[in-house]
Amino acid sequence: MAGSVNKVILVGNLGKDPEIRTLNSGERVANLSLATSEQWRDKSTGERKEKTEWHRVVIFNENIVKVAENYLKKGSTVYIEGSLQTRKYEQAGVEKYTTEIVLQKFRGELTMLGGRDGGGGGGGGGQRGGDDDYSSGFSTGGANKPSGPKESYDLNDDIPF
Repeated sequence: MAGSVNKVILVGNLGKDPEIRTLNSGERVANLSLATSEQWRDKSTGERKEKTEWHRVVIFNENIVKVAENYLKKGSTVYIEGSLQTRKYEQAGVEKYTTEIVLQKFRGELTMLGGRDGGGGGGGGGQRGGDDDYSSGFSTGGANKPSGPKESYDLNDDIPF
């Protein structure tokens, strides 16, 4: 195989408010607890069933950390794009492993979904790490940017619907 891909895309709801920490280096990190659910109907009983998976998300991108700190809260619906990383740690003398979705400094994306009541933002609700190793600019929900000339659209027209 010529190469490999480590990319995770999740759409889910935060199980608790983001935890913001400061590392010894002074860098800020956000930890999110994200729930994804699937629902189905049991064929034999007709009963509706649901399965929820919990994911740990770690954000190292300073701009996305600011968005998480200021705009995300328990119940917010978000789109997350990052990579899987497994790390080893020791707890009470026992080696343990945890697998996390990581948004590195220049990679990854977080887009807030839903309305203002659902924890999402109005215009400018997302943060994107960028497609190259140099960008960390602001994105309005990951929308494609038009390549042609900018046009003005009058939204106050007389359409009755």
